[in-house]
Amino acid sequence: MTVLAVSPEKIKEAVSAALGAKVRQIQVALGEVTVQVDAAVYLEAMQLLRTAPGCKFEQLIDLCAVDYSTYQDRVWEGPRYAVVSHLLSVSLNQRLRVKVFCPDDDLPVVSSLTSMWEGAGWFEREAFDLFGVLFDGHTDLRRILTDYGFVGHPFRKDFPLSGHVEMRYDNDQRRVIYEPVSVEPREITPHIIREDKYGGLH
Repeated sequence: MTVLAVSPEKIKEAVSAALGAKVRQIQVALGEVTVQVDAAVYLEAMQLLRTAPGCKFEQLIDLCAVDYSTYQDRVWEGPRYAVVSHLLSVSLNQRLRVKVFCPDDDLPVVSSLTSMWEGAGWFEREAFDLFGVLFDGHTDLRRILTDYGFVGHPFRKDFPLSGHVEMRYDNDQRRVIYEPVSVEPREITPHIIREDKYGGLH
């Protein structure tokens, strides 16, 4: 039996009813519903979204971090880092995006979802590795994409393009070693040709 997709407005109503005062902001844009909750109620809100009759978002299908420091090329006012989750209800055929901002920019921390969705473990490790977001309650929070000796978090907007260190294999020591980056940072300015008949063009 096919379950018809629920309209975004109906999803918004169901989520608002389930979360009540825990909703900081909820909106429909481009046919998708996004709800924002505070870090203090994040775990409780996710549990409600998973079990409430009108929600039943049984599956976590994605989780990532976002650095809002230069969002839309302007000065961002508010917390810098957010964690964004995408939930799916197979039984009700509906989807939801959940956003939570980390209260502290210097030490971005939110609760881990691994107690509810074990599959969140790898997503949260990726968010930690690339953005430096810590997940309280995660039992194995270590790098997953970069090397263990990697310095910094490469998806942060202020991370240098050349990085902080480079690695190479040293034949004398017979191991991989890390050294400061030897490449000078530079801006590449495109060369504009202003010849009237360049390449046979008139």
